[in-house]
Amino acid sequence: MTIEDIALQMTPGIGIKGAVHLLEQFGDARSIFAATSRELTDDAELRPEAAQQILRRKGFSAAEKELDHCRRNGITAIASTDAEYPPLLREIPDYPHVIYVRGSIGALSARCISVVGTREATPYGQTVCNRLVSGLAERVPGLSIVSGLAFGIDVAAHRAALAAGVPTVAVVANPLPAVTPAQHTDVARDILAHGGALVTELHSQSKQNGNFYLARNRIIAGLSAGCIVVESPDTGGSLFTAHCADAYDRTVMAVPGRITDRASAGTNHLIRNRKAQLVLTADDVVRELMWDLGENPATLRTKPPTPELTPDEAGLLGCFRTDDPLSVETLGELSGLNPGELATLLVGLELAGAVRQLPGNRYMKL
Repeated sequence: MTIEDIALQMTPGIGIKGAVHLLEQFGDARSIFAATSRELTDDAELRPEAAQQILRRKGFSAAEKELDHCRRNGITAIASTDAEYPPLLREIPDYPHVIYVRGSIGALSARCISVVGTREATPYGQTVCNRLVSGLAERVPGLSIVSGLAFGIDVAAHRAALAAGVPTVAVVANPLPAVTPAQHTDVARDILAHGGALVTELHSQSKQNGNFYLARNRIIAGLSAGCIVVESPDTGGSLFTAHCADAYDRTVMAVPGRITDRASAGTNHLIRNRKAQLVLTADDVVRELMWDLGENPATLRTKPPTPELTPDEAGLLGCFRTDDPLSVETLGELSGLNPGELATLLVGLELAGAVRQLPGNRYMKL
């Protein structure tokens, strides 16, 4: 990292794609600022006014302030030409030349999987998110869960990773060291305390206008080998993340939901339109990513001999007193649960491998 790297990011008239273009032409930021006017305008085909901003070193004063801000707040600035820069992120065509990181830089280059979804998560979405993340934590060595620290599925994914003891990376749409939303400051603190990281492409002098969320989502997609959409309505940021992942040739996966649920409309459409692979379990995710994890017990987490159930799930499972299938109506009568609670617990039991759904809306204990 050099001051030229940050200065390039802060030079007026040089955007993300402009920086990528110049780096392709000159190799690194220091060579860009050492270039002549002819090299910038003729060879790199830069507009004359943009070339003048570089020649006059317009971004250097702001870059010096930014380096001081990073030093005072424990922030590490990483340039795309640095060895520590996440290799998957470097592959996307609109990568940010400089990212700002708090926490473990290594978490950005681990086996990263992004888990995203609606801000208005349902109990079903929360259950699925917890099951997938905990299952991946058991199955995948060197795992890192990536999301956006937003309300709903995003923060559920971070919390599930923390509970499972694996690092998690929060990509935020604001300059560090603050986080947005502020209500998740405690979660961010836990992320840093347990080997994870906070990352952004925004420097401290960025004007906050609320328009950085979609740009942030491309980084979530770019950091990850695969993107799982747990719940999403017909529109929303998680679908944009999935679109970016697809454009970057990353594996896109989605969890199906009931066709009557608004929160699952987007995920169901991704699956129907063959924009995402249907996944139900962590093993499905591993297969879709074609990860060869081997069978070395030293590298795999110990899998519990029986599924870990919540007290409510265990209570419902106790209604299966024989091997005979039970209908949803019968389970409702035996458990005293309302239809919504019953449906959520059945999903949890199915994902845990404790029950299997049969035709006719019946369930059988496994």
